[in-house]
Amino acid sequence: MSTRRVLQALRWSVWSSSCSVFSRIQHGRNPVRFLASSSCRMSVPTHSSNEEAPLPATELNNDQYALLDMGFTATEVEDIYHSMTKVKGNVAAKHLLPTLTFLFGLGFNPSSVAKILLKCPELYTTKETLLQQRMTNLRKLGFVEGSLQRVVSFYPVILTVPVKTVKQVVVFLREKCLFTLQQVTNILKVSPAVVLEDLDALEVKFQYVYFRMGIKQSEMMKAKLFRFSLEEIRCRHCFLERRGFYQTPDKKGQTLIVNPKLDNILSGNVNTFLKRVAKATDEEYDVFRRLMAREWQEEDLPLGVIEADDESGGGGDDDDDDDDDDDDDEEDEEEHAGKAGYLKSKTK
Repeated sequence: MSTRRVLQALRWSVWSSSCSVFSRIQHGRNPVRFLASSSCRMSVPTHSSNEEAPLPATELNNDQYALLDMGFTATEVEDIYHSMTKVKGNVAAKHLLPTLTFLFGLGFNPSSVAKILLKCPELYTTKETLLQQRMTNLRKLGFVEGSLQRVVSFYPVILTVPVKTVKQVVVFLREKCLFTLQQVTNILKVSPAVVLEDLDALEVKFQYVYFRMGIKQSEMMKAKLFRFSLEEIRCRHCFLERRGFYQTPDKKGQTLIVNPKLDNILSGNVNTFLKRVAKATDEEYDVFRRLMAREWQEEDLPLGVIEADDESGGGGDDDDDDDDDDDDDEEDEEEHAGKAGYLKSKTK
């Protein structure tokens, strides 16, 4: 967004709006910074329209003209205003300018900002101070320029999640699942929705893959494990197991057959899985899924009750983590100690 366009937008508001705060703009002041600190409220339309065509100039109010001059198209302006009416219109209007300033400050262009706001209208009601705190926390976790923008664009909801909640998930993944800090950062990058998942359900998913399938953390990372539901993971694994294509490793991590990689099991759609890994038909898998759903319903096992078969399963990811060299020894010691305690608690 060019400075000229921002100044032009502000002039529209000064000339045509009754909002007094705009009258205090001084020559040479950074317009983006001014918008962020401004308490000006933008008006929200009380009517709605399903028209897709750009609005005629006569139907645009002064605030909409300002958004147009910032680089938004007429359609994007209309979408923004309609989405604002769905999330506490007055509150959304109050925080619109600070939210726009925050997103522009991250380097997003008007088109990207409009898409982000449509994906997550809750950002309209989020205070800028909270947005800054959450972004700072992501940076502390290892997000850098580029990865920050990608995760916000892909999953803007992450900016609505309290810092405390994100920290709880990070601690859980490190202490309960024995991932390194670098691995946790990568999980948040590729599977940011994990921050809103129930921790008990996450633990069950990890236990199943770790103990029942004998998969190490490094392989979980390659397979983007946390993008998949436990139901899908369990169904594909059991299908392979009953067809003789998968075997749980013994105490030494050995099997009588060569198990397919977790990445191959989970990646791709069902057709790819059936053709390349399970070597079965859609009909066979569909029947199996229905039988398994009935079987699991009859079992009615409570969450968290997934035991290791012969204490099998890969250990902590000691050799393949990508942490900085200075932290390797310390994190390896933590991982060994955590694994020993975790396995011990499971065999009591």
